[in-house]
Amino acid sequence: MTKVLDLTLAHKVADMSLADFGSKEMQLSEREMPGLMECIKKYGPFKPLKGFKVTGSLHMTIQTAMLIKTLHALGADIRWASCNIFSTQDHAAAAIVEQGLAKVFAWKGESLEDYWWCTEMALTWPDGSGPDLIVDDGGDATLFIHTGVEAEENPAMLDKKADSKEFQCVLDRLKLRLQDNPRHWHNVAAKVRGVSEETTTGVHRLYQLAAAGKLLFPAVNVNDSVTKSKFDNLYGCRESLADGIKRATDIMVAGKVVVICGYGDVGKGCAQSMRGFGARVLVTEIDPICALQAAMEGFEVITIEDALPCGDIYVTCTGNYHVITGKHMEGMKDEAIVCNIGHFDNEIEMTYLENTPGVTKTNIKPQVDKWTLKSGRSILVLAEGRLVNLGCATGHASFVMSNSFTNQTLAQLKLAAENLEKKVYILPKKLDEEVARLHLARLGVKLSTLTQEQADYIGVPVEGPYKADFYRY
Repeated sequence: MTKVLDLTLAHKVADMSLADFGSKEMQLSEREMPGLMECIKKYGPFKPLKGFKVTGSLHMTIQTAMLIKTLHALGADIRWASCNIFSTQDHAAAAIVEQGLAKVFAWKGESLEDYWWCTEMALTWPDGSGPDLIVDDGGDATLFIHTGVEAEENPAMLDKKADSKEFQCVLDRLKLRLQDNPRHWHNVAAKVRGVSEETTTGVHRLYQLAAAGKLLFPAVNVNDSVTKSKFDNLYGCRESLADGIKRATDIMVAGKVVVICGYGDVGKGCAQSMRGFGARVLVTEIDPICALQAAMEGFEVITIEDALPCGDIYVTCTGNYHVITGKHMEGMKDEAIVCNIGHFDNEIEMTYLENTPGVTKTNIKPQVDKWTLKSGRSILVLAEGRLVNLGCATGHASFVMSNSFTNQTLAQLKLAAENLEKKVYILPKKLDEEVARLHLARLGVKLSTLTQEQADYIGVPVEGPYKADFYRY
């Protein structure tokens, strides 16, 4: 039975006794998140987000707690849910609640039904209204509103069986809401000033909606800020992938064959990470440019089918669908490790494991499952095919997330201050450079300065920006 909303709840987290621990870790993060601290210092006195209701659907970690602290300092009224059933750090959620920074509905190990209940709780204020602004990671809050509007226009879609259990949870929630108010999501969508989207797949969906003329409110593509995609996606994954795999399995990576599926920014970071530990790294790619890049870095580029006889660890980084299929898993070595660092769980065909007769599951420990296949061989699947670095570890380090979340803060300020059209925007290059500039002192970096003559020679302002919008870093 679909769980009804309880708008009398001020929060729902796992354990409020963890709040002190969470607050101490937040304090430790301050020095590592100079971009956010500078935003508080620069914008906090003016409260530019005062009067704005902000919904967050983003991993409820210590790093996210610092983003919430920043938005609160800028005046926002905040409700928050995680964007993954395994990514919440319960001490971070408790600390945010105790400090009165936001209403949080998140805990580690949510069921899918709980997850979407939390998402709708974060989207719904006690008076029944919705947010003015959304901070999204993966597009779940955006999807919920858009699907809600679609369902109100075509209620018959709610009677059809969904292809996945997760989307069925969404439809069930929307059906319950429709009974209460057949125009609720239309009303919510009409008042949303915009969303800032964190990740590649979420951004891709926004562009699809915009191209189809179905985007209901403006969006800022945070992912393609250079200080996000070239930092979080690359440098963050370079450290957090290994953290997740090793916490989950205690495996020695050196000498193993690691198959990295996809060589975008995330894949590049993952490949560097595994090579740094001494693995032999194989890369799969569909894009000839990315494939050439991988080859030029000394990686062997092959198909996943050719990798099956030798792969010890598989990592999906594509943002695509069924990159590793049931057929692939049946062909893997015994006790091969399979994980995903892309945002959604459908890069690995988990439904094959869950629904195929003769395939059995043995839980080893939280977020580590041994699946025995029809072949008699077994594989280890981490975090149920969801984000391994957050499901099995603590995600990216604070410093790199400060880059991402400073962009999120600036995007929220833009959406609050400007009446934008219903399309997808990218923050200007000058702001991108400013985000980077805010983090240099922490690393002891000293910039050189152009002379006016030098600036004139290359045709840029002395103070920047220094690269054209089309420049590929």
